[in-house]
Amino acid sequence: MPIKKASIKDVRKTKARTAFNTEHTAKTKLALDMARKSDYAPEKVVDAIRQLDKLAQKGIVHKNAAARKKSRLMKKANAAGSAPKPTES
Repeated sequence: MPIKKASIKDVRKTKARTAFNTEHTAKTKLALDMARKSDYAPEKVVDAIRQLDKLAQKGIVHKNAAARKKSRLMKKANAAGSAPKPTES
């Protein structure tokens, strides 16, 4: 058990961060799983990519790890013939 005030606060912050990170990581894993189970339906793939981008933006997952997962997901979606169409900006 921490004794110093700063250590007590660190324990609280760590608990909150862990809960936040766990929740968002679980959402992303679910989105990736749903994309796989739906035979890479375009809307599910887009949702999974969006979740990965959010994780990378928040710093929960390294940006290169997110890019790697997105790349592998897109490779499988293209092989399945159901890749999402790129949006025109």
